[in-house]
Amino acid sequence: MAEEISPMVLFPMGVIHTPYKRREDIPRQGRLSEEICQIEVFPEYELGLKDIEQCTHLFILFWLHLGDRKRLLATPPTSKGEHGVFATRSPNRPNPIAIDIVQLLGIEGNRLTVKGIDALDGSVLLDIKPYSAEMDSFLDAGIGWQNDKGKS
Repeated sequence: MAEEISPMVLFPMGVIHTPYKRREDIPRQGRLSEEICQIEVFPEYELGLKDIEQCTHLFILFWLHLGDRKRLLATPPTSKGEHGVFATRSPNRPNPIAIDIVQLLGIEGNRLTVKGIDALDGSVLLDIKPYSAEMDSFLDAGIGWQNDKGKS
């Protein structure tokens, strides 16, 4: 079946500027960071930022260019056992796409100032979408293996 599906083409929309120069510098989750970062949207996509200042929070999708695309198992820091990458937030996955929810602090031209991102400096921006607590939050959501702390 996979050979019947044609490859997809993604267009880089911008570059993410953070103080994180090495993988070891990145916080475990973006929400754990107080660092103020910049998202530079390429000029040809700047019109797409119209009214974004009305958003308090945004989904940021970006490319994990150092991710291992062959890995299908991962051991998260909160688990003693391996899990399939699709049950984790590992950067190592077949399509190394990351998603963060960031707080939008400001916008100036084609640059967004945000807090809460865990991207390496120079990461490629793939997309931006508004976050809505009403539509995007599920209070009963959970991950079973995280609830069992220490069990695999």
